Amino acid sequence: MNILIVDDEKEIADVIELYLKSNEYNIFKYYTGAEALECIENVKLDLAILDVMLPDIDGFTILKKIREKYTFPVMMLTAKIQDIDKITGLTLGADDYIAKPFNPLELVARVKAQLRRYTQYNDTSDKSDGIIDFKGLVLNRDSHECTYNEKELTLTPLEFNILWILCENRGKVISSEELFEQVWGEKYYKNSNNTVMVHIRHLREKMSDPSGKCDLIKTVWGVGYKIEE
Repeated sequence: MNILIVDDEKEIADVIELYLKSNEYNIFKYYTGAEALECIENVKLDLAILDVMLPDIDGFTILKKIREKYTFPVMMLTAKIQDIDKITGLTLGADDYIAKPFNPLELVARVKAQLRRYTQYNDTSDKSDGIIDFKGLVLNRDSHECTYNEKELTLTPLEFNILWILCENRGKVISSEELFEQVWGEKYYKNSNNTVMVHIRHLREKMSDPSGKCDLIKTVWGVGYKIEE
């Protein structure tokens, strides 16, 4: 699998490269945003690890460019730990957020988790029930394609899986805790609710009509989210 690493701190980029190469990943390593953007256009990537602060183009700008065309997982690296930075990254379509300094073994574990999810969402081996067609929404799990009211939507793997779970359980309220543990595969903590809220908001923005309104995903205050039957 091909993994992009972008960090202007050479020592950090080299350490990440060393640990990921030891797990037999193909690494494309750069120290500037411009080089990274060129790689994104010319290499079929499976995952990207982006530093937020770069000397030429910041990581959020690169993330935004990626999400215009691609759905592979993106992990953000930063020396900042403010919630607003994390929310910015998640809103733009980041799949994970890691603060420096970090444990390289933990980073490798998170990379493997993201790749497992991405592979699972794009697995074409089971064609039996890979399509949901409901109220103008069409989700194809095999091709990872989504249209809503005949408009094609570009969804990240996390967004796609959230929408799939809500549609599979339409008419039923799914709690933030249940969504987080099913989609992220991690234990739910108090701050995890913010992560779910950001992704739900991003989904609604993508599915909104020209007036900015989206009626499909309902919030049940204090409980969770649902899609009506």
